[in-house]
Amino acid sequence: MGSGRDPHADRAHRVGIWLAQAGYHLLTGGGAGVMAAVTEAFVGVPDRAGQAIGILPGAPGGHPAPEAPVPGAAPPGYPNPWVEIAIRTHLDARGPHGGDAASRNHLNVLTSDVVIVLPGGDGTASEARLAIRYGRPAVAYLARRTDVPGLPDAISVETRFHRVQAFVRAACRRGGSPPAPLTR
Repeated sequence: MGSGRDPHADRAHRVGIWLAQAGYHLLTGGGAGVMAAVTEAFVGVPDRAGQAIGILPGAPGGHPAPEAPVPGAAPPGYPNPWVEIAIRTHLDARGPHGGDAASRNHLNVLTSDVVIVLPGGDGTASEARLAIRYGRPAVAYLARRTDVPGLPDAISVETRFHRVQAFVRAACRRGGSPPAPLTR
């Protein structure tokens, strides 16, 4: 989970490459910024077992208004070019409204075995709060806590990537091994 604008490429690429090499699936919100950077790095790993999944927001006004331009339409820029499996929703709330009932962030968090928080803004902070609410293991890979304004204190911040890796491995051991590859 991270910024929809800024890629924070160093951190995002490190996470994407490692998740692919470790055999995990990658789930993001399917947009630009960190979401695109981590997904590009993930799909760039040859012979990986996991898939790049994007849970997309609906176009603004697309829920439940019958006058929505195209059912299942996503806003411009969604999905980013590296998403392999796009899950389209009608849920259009994002950013400061990322915790609202009309936000796909609930699906992002509930579908994740582990949440890795990368630098971001209001939407990223809302996903971190939802991880706590739904009891999902979550760790922030940041240079400093302020890289996600409003990050809950219950989310630990790790500046060293090996600690993020250890957190993910431990959380997955508790919940099982890395997922088997999806079939198309």
